Amino acid sequence: MKIEEEGNDQSFFPISELYKFYLQNPSICTDTRKVQKGDLFFALKGDRFNGNHFAAQALENGAAYAIIDEAPQIESARLILVEDVLSTLQNLSAYHRNQFSIPFIAITGSNGKTTTKELIHAVLSEKYKTYTTEGNLNNHIGIPLTILKIKDDAEIAIIEMGANHIGEIEGYCSYTRPTHGLITNCGKAHLEGFGSIEGVRKGKGELFDYLRAYEGSAFVMWDYDYLQQMSKGIREIFTYGTNHADITGQVEEATQFLSVKVTKGKTAGSIQTHLTGDYNLPNVLAAVCLGSYFNVNPEAIRKGIENYTPSNNRSQLIQAGTNSIILDAYNANPSSMKLAIKNFIHYPADDKVLLLGAMAELGNESLKEHEKVLHQIESESWKAVVLVGGDFMKIKHPYISFENSDEAGKWVASRSFKNTAFLVKGSRSTQMEKSVESLRTRT
Repeated sequence: MKIEEEGNDQSFFPISELYKFYLQNPSICTDTRKVQKGDLFFALKGDRFNGNHFAAQALENGAAYAIIDEAPQIESARLILVEDVLSTLQNLSAYHRNQFSIPFIAITGSNGKTTTKELIHAVLSEKYKTYTTEGNLNNHIGIPLTILKIKDDAEIAIIEMGANHIGEIEGYCSYTRPTHGLITNCGKAHLEGFGSIEGVRKGKGELFDYLRAYEGSAFVMWDYDYLQQMSKGIREIFTYGTNHADITGQVEEATQFLSVKVTKGKTAGSIQTHLTGDYNLPNVLAAVCLGSYFNVNPEAIRKGIENYTPSNNRSQLIQAGTNSIILDAYNANPSSMKLAIKNFIHYPADDKVLLLGAMAELGNESLKEHEKVLHQIESESWKAVVLVGGDFMKIKHPYISFENSDEAGKWVASRSFKNTAFLVKGSRSTQMEKSVESLRTRT
């Protein structure tokens, strides 16, 4: 059977026909190892894998249908041949998106977008049935999968969008069709793909371009002049920041867990979070901003934020015996690395250890940005500094260094740390959480 997008070659069934199959089997799977009975299996392919080779196995494992884009290896009425599996997945998600008239909130930015998304979800879920991007499924595959998980009872959807090159956010908007949007910030992330800070702003700004063109609404961190400029011309703008905004607030306490004082807005007063670092202030204020905009009760806004506990190696404060670990190792770029170290300097501990992994995707700026990290830490007194992998290995410095986090973890395990604070930070490729596994399991 052949199915393809509406309006294409008449030998193909329209996407509306595939959507009927989806309504009967609304669970999507792209990994044969995780196939459940009744799934629609999409045979995606990449540089190192080809799902078409596993389509028959998916059917054997219980999939209702397998969507493929290469000649089938077996004869089966449950194999659906399309022109391109990935574009079909995206087109199907667009068709599903078009069935809803609810707010679709898109979130992008260089730093903090996942934490901001989770906080906003925690707040809006106090009043609305809210569907949100799971974990970090924020790319060309994850976003369609997120949309296709939205059910009929949805009242609000929150879609996180990651990007590392120009045109990516524009593509996501074409099938997400956001009605509202937020850019957390534009920092030195993915410079290899964007080329420069200006490129980052242009790429992330594609979200605001879409909202401007389709009369959407934007939530803007008003402290950032560049976001003020980028949001000009959008039909409706609701602002947050430390002053001169619809919602304002400031750091009340940040030595361990962040406490925020909201100084303007219906949720005025203190909010005690489970987040570490004053750099999370904009993320908290964004959640207050959206909660206020969508008329969530002020106490419910506070409750949602205060009950949120970070996970997945993001701004986590972990107590490990007498030691404390600030685990912020999901990702890193020059902007977030600088803020994390700055915050750690003020952490209330006499003995502090830095466990820093290299930053990825910085292109020609990489060596310079790693050198800046070294300059930042050299003026402080540390119990130890451990640098792992990447361009940290190409620069002469007086600190301990290892090729990978496994080696760093062995070093940590060989020491008897007590009453020590650790900052663990690095790009996802360095997997810096491995460096403190022994501390977390030690009794």
